[in-house]
Amino acid sequence: AVILVFISITMSGVVENSDQNNIMMYCAACGVTAEVDDIKLQKCTACKSVPYCSIKCQQEHLPEHEETCKKRAAELRDEILFKQPESNHLGDCPICFLPLPIGQKNSTLMGCCSTIVCCGCCHANLNREIEESLFPSCPFCRHPPPESQEEVMKNIMKIVEANDPVAMCQMGRRRYSEGDYDGAFEYFSKAAALGDIVAHNNLSVMYQKGEGVEKDDKKAVHHLEQAAIGGVPFARHNLGIIENRDGRMDRATKHFIIAAKLGYDNSMKTVKEGFKGGLVSKEDFAAVLRGHQAAVDATKSPQREAAAAARHQ
Repeated sequence: AVILVFISITMSGVVENSDQNNIMMYCAACGVTAEVDDIKLQKCTACKSVPYCSIKCQQEHLPEHEETCKKRAAELRDEILFKQPESNHLGDCPICFLPLPIGQKNSTLMGCCSTIVCCGCCHANLNREIEESLFPSCPFCRHPPPESQEEVMKNIMKIVEANDPVAMCQMGRRRYSEGDYDGAFEYFSKAAALGDIVAHNNLSVMYQKGEGVEKDDKKAVHHLEQAAIGGVPFARHNLGIIENRDGRMDRATKHFIIAAKLGYDNSMKTVKEGFKGGLVSKEDFAAVLRGHQAAVDATKSPQREAAAAARHQ
C-alpha cells in the first residue's frame, strides 16, 4: 500500500510534515534541506526566522524577504525595548545591597575604585570614623581619599587602563566638561562597547548635538534606546518625549509608564497628566502608582534617611 504524506511549505523556510508532526528546515532561496543535504543553515540575523545555506542565497532572496524581514525585526526590537527592567541602571549599593536611588545627590562615585556607594553607607562610614577616631577611607575599598586632584586623575587613569567601563565613562564626562568633545566621544564609545549603560545615553546627546561627531539623529535614538533598555529612566523619559513629538502617543505612553515604574518622578507626573487627559486607563494608572511607590520604597533605609537629614542641616 502506498501511504501519502501531505507536506506544507511555509514562507519561513520550514517544511512541516502533517502526518508525523516533524519539521525539516530548508534554505528559503535554493531549497536545500539541512537533514537530507547535511548542510548547516543559518537564520537571518535581522528577523531570526528565515534560514539560508549561504550568504549568496540570502542576498538573492533579499528582494522577496526584505519587507517581511524589516517588519519582524522591528517587532523583535520592540519586544526588547518595551520590556520592563527589573531595576534602574545603577543597580544595588555594594555595601548595603539595597537598590541605589535615582539622583546624583543620593550616591557617590568613589574616585579610588570607581564604585558607586549610596549616601547612607557613606554617612554611616563617616560616623564610624568619627566615633572611633579613624582616618578617612573609602567605605568600599578602604583606600585613603586622594589628597589632590592630580592623585584623583592618577587613580582614575589606573582604573581606565584596566578597561573599567565606569571609569572610562567618568573620564569621558571630564573631557566633555572641559570642551574636549573628541576625547569625550572616544571614552564614551569605549565605555559603551564594554557595557556601560550611561555611556550610551551620553553618546546619544553627542550625536544629537553633533559634538565630537557628525550630527546623526538615527544614531542618537539608537543609543538612547540602548540606555533605556539598560534601565536609565531619564533616557526612557526622553524617548517618550521624542515619540510624543512625532505623534506616536501609544509608544510615548509606554515609555513614560516604564520609567515611572523605575521610580522616576518626572515620568510619574507625565503619566498622571496622561490619565487626566484620558490617554492612560484607570487600571494602568493604578498599576503605575503602585510600581512607582514600590521602586521608591525599595531604595529607603534608616541610614539613607539619616544622611538626607544631615545633608539638609
